[in-house]
Amino acid sequence: MNAQPQREVTEAPTAERDDEQLGRKYSFGLSSQAVRQVYEALRKRGTPDAALRVGVRGGGCSGFTYVIEFADKPPREKRDLVFVYQVEPAAADASDGHDDPPPTVRVFCDKKSILYLTGTTLDWEKTLMWQGFKFVNPQEKGSCGCKESFSV
Repeated sequence: MNAQPQREVTEAPTAERDDEQLGRKYSFGLSSQAVRQVYEALRKRGTPDAALRVGVRGGGCSGFTYVIEFADKPPREKRDLVFVYQVEPAAADASDGHDDPPPTVRVFCDKKSILYLTGTTLDWEKTLMWQGFKFVNPQEKGSCGCKESFSV
């Protein structure tokens, strides 16, 4: 199940983000497991108000590489799109009886990278040999053997 981003916490979930300047709609998804992992990582590092930045850079053996990093600074006003995802409650979450709004996770993506990432879902994969984030990009036409770079 994929968590759908919200423009604001109070609005209905949507998978799209409008870019008013370019007149286009972009989408970027996070699986519910990825939302939970981002939320826990931000809490663990003591920066729950920070965000995750995703993007694309030229390089690698197939042409492009994915970028994923923590963003402690606010989004760049005219260069970044901001996607907001609601964290689904986990069974281990303690209920303190308050009606606080559910926590959210923000993802920043620059407007150049979203051209290559629109429609992509960031998933959390855990196997016996490896665990981590995985980009599931429908625009990806090929990737190298190490899965570190891709082509469109």
